[in-house]
Amino acid sequence: MPKSNRAVIIWLIAVCFTIFSMVVVGGITRLTESGLSMVDWNPVVGIVPPLNESEWEQAFEVYKNYPQYQKVNTGMSLDDFKEIYYWEYGHRVLGRLIGIIYFVPFVLFLMLGKIEKPMVPKLWIGLVLGSLQGVLGWYMVKSGLVDIPRVSHYRLAAHLMLALLILGYLSWLVLTLYKINRVEMTDLFRTLTYTLVPILLLQILYGAFVAGSRAGFGYNTFPLMNGEFLPEMAMQLTPFWLNLLDNNTMLQFLHRWIGVLVMAITSVLFILAWRSGCSSVKRLTSLLMIVVLGQFLLGVLTLINIIPIGLASLHQAGACIVLIVMVWLVYIVFPDQAGDANREP
Repeated sequence: MPKSNRAVIIWLIAVCFTIFSMVVVGGITRLTESGLSMVDWNPVVGIVPPLNESEWEQAFEVYKNYPQYQKVNTGMSLDDFKEIYYWEYGHRVLGRLIGIIYFVPFVLFLMLGKIEKPMVPKLWIGLVLGSLQGVLGWYMVKSGLVDIPRVSHYRLAAHLMLALLILGYLSWLVLTLYKINRVEMTDLFRTLTYTLVPILLLQILYGAFVAGSRAGFGYNTFPLMNGEFLPEMAMQLTPFWLNLLDNNTMLQFLHRWIGVLVMAITSVLFILAWRSGCSSVKRLTSLLMIVVLGQFLLGVLTLINIIPIGLASLHQAGACIVLIVMVWLVYIVFPDQAGDANREP
C-alpha cells in the first residue's frame, strides 16, 4: 500500500465495507417487510427512535393509518411493530452513519492536504451520489404508503443499483489510489470482460425486480419452472415489452437465464486467463469464477427453498462481492492512458 495514500485508502475501504453492510441490512429490511414501518422522513431528528411506551404507541397509531397495516398487518401487536420498526430504523441510521464516515474524514483530509488533486473532484462525486441515495431511498418508501402496501419494484431497483454504483465507484478509486498494476491482455479477453459488465448489471437489475415484485415466490423449481422451460404466463401481457418489466413469471425466467449467461462468460474468461500465462489475471479470474459460481448456487438454493431470509440475504451480499471482483478485473485490463501505473506484460 502506498504510504502517501494509506490513510485515504483505509478510509475508503471502511466506507465500502459500511455500504456493503447497508445493502445487506436493506435486503433484510425488505425480506422482513419492515421498510414501511417508518412512515415519515426526518433526516436530522429521525435519528432518535421512540424512547418510551407513550411514544411507541403514538408511532404505532400513525402506522395504522397506512396501507401496510390496514391490508397486511391488521391486528399486529405493538411488540411486532417494534420488531419491523427497528429493522427500518437500523437501515436509516446506517445510512446516516455512512454519510458521517464519508463526509467528516473527507473534509479533514482536504484540510490537511492528504488527497491528491486529481482525486478531489472524484471524491466530491462520491459525496453527491451518496446524498442522492438518501433521497432515492425515501422516494422508494413513499411508493408503498399509498394504496398498495409494497414499494415499487422500479424504485427498489433504482435504490439498489445506485448503492452498487457507489460501491463500485469507490472500489475503483481504491484501486487507483493503491496503484494496482495493470496488465496486457488480448483484445478478445478485454472485449469479453467489458461485455460481461452490462450483462452482470442487467442480472442484478432483474434480481432487484424479482425481489421487489416477490416473483421468487412462484416457480420454486430449477432448472425448469414447474416442469416448463418458459411458461405461457411469461408472455401474457400486451404489448410484449411489458412482460420484460411487469410480468413476474418473465422476471424470474430472465433472472435465471441471465445468471446462466454470466456463468458461461465467466467460464470462458477463466479459460482464456489460464491460457494467457499472466499470474495476476489467473488469480483474479479464479476468484471471479468462485464468487460467480457461489452466487449462482445461492440463487438456486434461495429459490427452491422459497426465499428464506438467511439465504436471500447471503445472495444479496454475494451480488456486492461479485461486483467488486468484476470492478477489479475491469480495472487491471483497462488501458492505462495516463501511463501512471505499472503494467505487467
